[in-house]
Amino acid sequence: MQILRIDSATTGDASVSRELTDAIAEHFRAKYPDATWVVRDFATDPLPHLDVAKTGAIRQPQDAHDGAMKAAFPAERAVLDEFLASDIVILGVPMYNFTVPSSIKAWLDRLGVPGVTFGYSEKGPEGLAGGRRVIVASSRGGAYEMGGPAEHQETYLKTFFNFIGIDDVEFVRAERIGFGPEAKDSAMTAAREEIAKL
Repeated sequence: MQILRIDSATTGDASVSRELTDAIAEHFRAKYPDATWVVRDFATDPLPHLDVAKTGAIRQPQDAHDGAMKAAFPAERAVLDEFLASDIVILGVPMYNFTVPSSIKAWLDRLGVPGVTFGYSEKGPEGLAGGRRVIVASSRGGAYEMGGPAEHQETYLKTFFNFIGIDDVEFVRAERIGFGPEAKDSAMTAAREEIAKL
């Protein structure tokens, strides 16, 4: 079993989503002691945003790659393969300006690959990347209902993962953390109770 952990918060020791991913990782290390772990931290080692060469490397057949695409291909494909090799993905995602950090978007852009993670048929789009579990550690300063006004964080992630065939997307949420210490403590207590059920 392989577990992929990704953090994206740029707030260092003040990060609530990292507190959550730490707790989720601790839970799964106890549950699956023999699992292989892959860890990425997009705050310290972000993926670059896509450009022409990277997009071509991901989406074009290898025999159509030019020199720049050939050079980009190994690193770009490694990100996708790392995801596809993982049985569980733990994703730390704070809400930044009503949505996900741009580093998460850069990562997702490498996962949405026609013919690999999704395809089209006469019935419409078909996800091809099912069979893995995604757990999102979601932190938000305000109070939002999934799908409610200004909520483009969890709905976006759920839509994306569903599109590539992953229906098992779970959210461990700490919100209202900007409302003061008591609200944050209450949110973290509730989140830890949810983690225990994973």
